[in-house]
Amino acid sequence: MASLTAVIVFTAASAWAQISTGAPTLTENYLTWDLKQAEKIGQSTVKEGRSGSSFDFRLMGQDKAFTYQVRATVFTPEVIRAAARAEQIRNRLNAEDARALVAEAEAAGDLVMMIEIDPAEGSGVVPLDWRVFLQPGGFVPGSDGAVAGAKAPHLRNMKVFRGVAKRDYEYDVFWVIFPLVDKNKRPILNDAVNSFELMVGIYKKEGKITWPISPSLRARIKALAAAD
Repeated sequence: MASLTAVIVFTAASAWAQISTGAPTLTENYLTWDLKQAEKIGQSTVKEGRSGSSFDFRLMGQDKAFTYQVRATVFTPEVIRAAARAEQIRNRLNAEDARALVAEAEAAGDLVMMIEIDPAEGSGVVPLDWRVFLQPGGFVPGSDGAVAGAKAPHLRNMKVFRGVAKRDYEYDVFWVIFPLVDKNKRPILNDAVNSFELMVGIYKKEGKITWPISPSLRARIKALAAAD
């Protein structure tokens, strides 16, 4: 049975440290990254699937098996800045334009993910009622802590959220916004949580991808919790 293995590439911790300190002089460091560095950081939260693990969706019915492969990009603060910097370099924008791209992206929602789904076998169609959740690492279904994502197709018009990688047209692309704090400003991912999971459900099957909580994402959570 075909299945998927999650693969992730991490950038140097210094990139996270630059964003997480909150110091204005450091948060501007992304404006000095060259294109190669921006592309590397911009792809640092991408997880892809390939044959070999349990991240696999299968629905057996009418003698057909449907396998959905999933790729996800988490737009952490450093990934947003990397995408803005890449856009700046490629399109000869000035520094103020790049800052505006960052501000626009961060105003879109607490946490944005780009989710790409490839219905590799069967009908070739992604069902409209697929579901997606953000949850703490090690989450047990039926307990508290998971939050549903809001599908946000309008984000396809925002350049930062197109990411830095070349589009793979085998995949349908979706954008989802997740809250990082609840209505009382309490973090969804508190200090006791070291990782988070993306759970994607298609029909009656589910699969998840896990990331560590980077320093920059932790800093964003704290900032959102402290906001008026």
